[in-house]
Amino acid sequence: ALTFLSEVSGSRSVEKEGNMAVSYPYLLLLLLLSISLSIVVFVRKKNLRRSKLPPGEVGWPVVGETFEFKRVSQSANPESFIHDRMKKHSPKVFRTSLFGENMAVFCGASGNKFLFTNEYKLVTSWWPRSMKKALNYPSSSLVRNPTKEELTKKRRILQEILKPEALRSYVPLMDSMARAHLETEWATHEEVNVFLLLKNYTFALACRIFMGIDDPDHITRFSNPFAVLKAGLMSFPINIPGTTMNRSIKAGKIICEELIAIIKQRKHELSTKTIGSSVNRDLLSSMLLATDEDGKFMTEMEICNQILGSLIASHHTTSTVISFIVKYLAELPYIYREVYREQIGIARSKEPEELLNWDDLQKMKYSWNVACEAMRLSPPGQGAYREAITDFTYEGFTIPKGWKTYWNVYSTHKDPKYFPDPEKFDPSRFEGDGPAPYTFVPFGGGPRICPGNEYGRLEVLVFMHNVVTRFNLERAIGDDKLVINPNTIAMNGLRVRLLPRSK
Repeated sequence: ALTFLSEVSGSRSVEKEGNMAVSYPYLLLLLLLSISLSIVVFVRKKNLRRSKLPPGEVGWPVVGETFEFKRVSQSANPESFIHDRMKKHSPKVFRTSLFGENMAVFCGASGNKFLFTNEYKLVTSWWPRSMKKALNYPSSSLVRNPTKEELTKKRRILQEILKPEALRSYVPLMDSMARAHLETEWATHEEVNVFLLLKNYTFALACRIFMGIDDPDHITRFSNPFAVLKAGLMSFPINIPGTTMNRSIKAGKIICEELIAIIKQRKHELSTKTIGSSVNRDLLSSMLLATDEDGKFMTEMEICNQILGSLIASHHTTSTVISFIVKYLAELPYIYREVYREQIGIARSKEPEELLNWDDLQKMKYSWNVACEAMRLSPPGQGAYREAITDFTYEGFTIPKGWKTYWNVYSTHKDPKYFPDPEKFDPSRFEGDGPAPYTFVPFGGGPRICPGNEYGRLEVLVFMHNVVTRFNLERAIGDDKLVINPNTIAMNGLRVRLLPRSK
């Protein structure tokens, strides 16, 4: 027995020594890798210290200047965060810290051009964590960076679907829905909450044109989660029960599950041809039938992402644009009179109940100038973020790989160098060739310019035509504080008094 135990003990000792001998090279390799990595990190940090980073301030640990950014965004002068730092640090690019990230803010037309033209070369799209969490269901490309090839293929499909020639057939439908909305929701009141009504109207219009949904109850059930989703897009990314983030994530999941169900149903209808000629009267069917240059169809999730983005824009962005147009029309009688003169001329050239068509909208040049000036002064969105995918230099400053970048509309929209007397409402700025390139950027620019900007133009002009030919407008509350969350909205909903015109 003792001999046996001795043999076992000896064999274990030999085995242990063998294992240790085998493990030594791995331990040595791990040690060398750790040392190498430490050297790389040390050298990189040393090089960064030597590099000329953009001037600026990073604020508090972790949160940086996020609280100040949000506070100023909800003030009467949301542009002051950008303008103050441009004056203090640099009018070209400055450093800050937002959402826990080092951030370089690019300013002016040259900054916009640099970021817009260097997509996938130096920068790529980036989203704050709150947006990623709220929209990432189950793995949304809305918050995932597609490759350059993927983005190009998808945008070609969308541009084909949303090009002017494809959208022109929707103008009469937009007109009939605008008339019905004003008749039922506006004409019965002396005073209205413009933001609330237009949010409901633009969402209903999007549901009809994008997905063929016109049932009011279905639209209401579908729209309710959008307000919850929006509230979490710029919240603190803390996902525990009861938080804004948690509610937003749940709302995003509900919306996406509903969209996937609608897409599957339409797909089935198309394959079995159980719906009539109206199949091509909405954008969902067009997306399901569209192929890229390789003959591949969009996946259900890709279509879901595109429709979700369009619905978010309709629920917030487009409604914001039209609301501020109504605001300026109610505040500036001389602007209203010129818009009315243009629109009543178009109305009188048609039969009483004849709907607007594509050619009518091409005559609304002054009205569109007014819409552009409204977007310049009160842009629906403030800007967008990118991430540096390599170290690069801009205006003599180093932007390290991994840093986030940000462009903001206010760095040009209210710069007197580009727009003299910038606080004045002056639609003539957009006559002729209009503003200089990269100075008027409400739709962004470059490969990621908003693909639905033409759809938005049609929607805006159709509503302007109907509201000014139906009502005179007056502001009901003179001082209505603006809040950005994440789009610009009015605290009191922008209340306007309606003075109906005689038919």
